[in-house]
Amino acid sequence: MSKVSYYTPEGLKKLRDELNKLRDVERPKASQAIAEARDKGDLSENAEYDAAKEAQGLLELRISKMEEVVSGARVIDESQLDTSKVLVHSHVRIKNVDNGMEVKYKLVAQSEADLKSGKISVDSPIGKGLLGKVVGDTAEVEVPNGKMKFEILEIWRE
Repeated sequence: MSKVSYYTPEGLKKLRDELNKLRDVERPKASQAIAEARDKGDLSENAEYDAAKEAQGLLELRISKMEEVVSGARVIDESQLDTSKVLVHSHVRIKNVDNGMEVKYKLVAQSEADLKSGKISVDSPIGKGLLGKVVGDTAEVEVPNGKMKFEILEIWRE
């Protein structure tokens, strides 16, 4: 059974496009590489053939995992989401209680996460800690170097 993840329409399209590229472009390339290596003779001592087979196996594994993600993907209508608490696709402004630093994030599915653009995964430690919180709550988040506390200052949708 696949895990359900929530995506923006753009995020799901990007995911599907990547999967289609793997199936339609990369898979035939892998098969071609195997065929070329096989044509070079004795397979028992053919490192090129072994490498091509291994690359194909890794590609098939990646395709399989992406198919599982896509099958569990759901598009979210952000206009219908509750803005009173932090949910997937929420925009939040939080303050680090220890140092007073404020940051803004959008909580997204793991494959859409991009810290440079302010998108963090709901599966990340901070994302998990923020889910379900309301303005004024303090989220205590377990991170690799200890615990951090974040105060929820604002929640909104775009």
